[in-house]
Amino acid sequence: MAEGVSPVTRQVTKGNMETWSQRVDVRLEEVEDCLVYDRHGVSAPFKKLHQDRRAVIIFLRNFLCYSCKEYVDDLSKIPREALEDADIRLILIGQSAHHHIEPFCSLTGYPYEIYVDPQRCIYQKLGMKRGETFTNSATPSPHVKSGVFLGQMKSIWRAMTSPAFDFQGDLHQQGGAIIAGPGSQVHFSHFDMNRLDHMPITWLLQLAGVQQTLDFSDKPKIMDV
Repeated sequence: MAEGVSPVTRQVTKGNMETWSQRVDVRLEEVEDCLVYDRHGVSAPFKKLHQDRRAVIIFLRNFLCYSCKEYVDDLSKIPREALEDADIRLILIGQSAHHHIEPFCSLTGYPYEIYVDPQRCIYQKLGMKRGETFTNSATPSPHVKSGVFLGQMKSIWRAMTSPAFDFQGDLHQQGGAIIAGPGSQVHFSHFDMNRLDHMPITWLLQLAGVQQTLDFSDKPKIMDV
């Protein structure tokens, strides 16, 4: 289980944020009745996740994906008080069967809300990409530390050693992130073009209303005292 170490806070400029990707138009009314399942297999309509207050909702490729695992490693480091002070929910959605949730949370140390959409109802209706597109100008996820070869070897090893051997979702399905609520209002959306195209966590939190952002880099930090 990952250690509960809080990352150092820093500010991110709006200019850098805007260069990350193009915004995607999302209509949540089209997916509000799609069912998601918690770790116990209990279903709920998707609209319940963002109906009462603002939520940062992150869609993952699959639980075996090394880049998703390393992204969630960093999500697990977000201090609970940062979310509570901003009155926002942090929610992950995967596309596997519900019985894969608990092992994934144990592996990453992720302590917040997590559900699955095993039929990929939400992924498909929102138009999230299948397949991968890479461009020379793309900025890779700052949260993925492993190279492609080593990362894929890690994913294969986890699949081989899993008690329930399966791919835990469509290997070609990409994820994304939205900030929504209360109700069906969408404040921000980003659909991943490839496995490394995650929206940086610091920017997601800032867009959701967290006043300070978090530095997850491995570089030495210089702090004013």
